[in-house]
Amino acid sequence: MKSAGKAFVLGTRDNFLGLDRKSSSFETSKIIVVPAPYERTVSYGTGTKRGPAAILHASHFVEFYDEELARELCFEIGIATLAPLNFRKKGYAQALKLLYNAVHALLDQGKFIVTLGGEHTISQGPIAAYKEKYRDISVLQIDAHSDLRQSYQGTKFSHASVMARVCEFLDPTRIVQVGIRAQCLEEAQYIQANGISTFYAHNIKDGKPTECWDDDVLSKLTDHVYITFDVDGLDPSIMPSTGTPEPNGLQWAETTQLLRKVGEQKTIVGFDVVEFAPLRGIFYPDLTAAKLAYKLMNYAFIKELSEYSLA
Repeated sequence: MKSAGKAFVLGTRDNFLGLDRKSSSFETSKIIVVPAPYERTVSYGTGTKRGPAAILHASHFVEFYDEELARELCFEIGIATLAPLNFRKKGYAQALKLLYNAVHALLDQGKFIVTLGGEHTISQGPIAAYKEKYRDISVLQIDAHSDLRQSYQGTKFSHASVMARVCEFLDPTRIVQVGIRAQCLEEAQYIQANGISTFYAHNIKDGKPTECWDDDVLSKLTDHVYITFDVDGLDPSIMPSTGTPEPNGLQWAETTQLLRKVGEQKTIVGFDVVEFAPLRGIFYPDLTAAKLAYKLMNYAFIKELSEYSLA
């Protein structure tokens, strides 16, 4: 590992995509991957603390070249991967503060941060840091669950409460949820009372409210968008490796179509991928999660094509 101030950058064997030193140095990389293996409040299946390492390992089998966009983004702008944050012996608030401070410091250095969870609780930290930098920010939440419970299983820091915590410092009307198909009455009432834009999976599948549902999503977002992507937003047929998989989820094509449009018409300022819990003996979801992260990076920089692009 190489030192980058107080951060340690992972080498080729462990970093995202297995990049060589030239393409993964902290100083020259625009994108910084922050592994956040935090797991304390999962309520069904476990294993999210192993998610970041599994995604990083699987990413070594993701092609550098994106055939859709005809580019090798990793060589255009560089992707550095930091050593995983250490959450041991830290309470809820301390863990979130650690992540907030890490993201805030990286933003001050002009970096684009990708946070790999870990349970969804961790998203509060990066979103809070980004909110300070981008006053007009909106949050696109891809998820099977609303995560708007005021508390769950005895704590307000539950993964089922993360968006309720975000609503404490971000105008709820700037939250746009996509793929929701599991919530309690309290959450449904909160959405109605606070003007959250929620695109339920059953409506998307039925072509309601319009067949151009992704354009409706875009109309609710501000110019600067942070994406929090809970992998259980995807259908279990392509993403079984998560603690609370729900049927009737989003498919790959409709998801990437939406994300590409966000990149083309808005500015994606950062994102996280959370709730990935690798399953022993089932490897394809690991690769799906890793490719999702790289796709999101490509879409975030879709307006910045360079000489590396063949498009």
